[in-house]
Amino acid sequence: MAVKVRIPTILRTYTDGASEVAVEPGEPTLSSLLDALEAAAPGIRARVLDDAGALRRFVNVYVDDEDVRFTDGLDTPVKDGAQVSIIPAVAGG
Repeated sequence: MAVKVRIPTILRTYTDGASEVAVEPGEPTLSSLLDALEAAAPGIRARVLDDAGALRRFVNVYVDDEDVRFTDGLDTPVKDGAQVSIIPAVAGG
């Protein structure tokens, strides 16, 4: 099951500059996908998840067009061919 993960510019140092990485999670969940992404790009998971293993407050993750904070979080299903986007939140004033 291949899933494409879009990588923001700030995290591309972990992917050798690649803006998109194809990974195959062991289970069809976001958590498993992040494990597979970590295997392909060591260090990236710590930039997406906090020390407690939850999504960092200022990182948004979308599976297809759905914000995982409003679905099942790390248990969000990830189907074959899905597009996952990691997007750092932008704040300003």
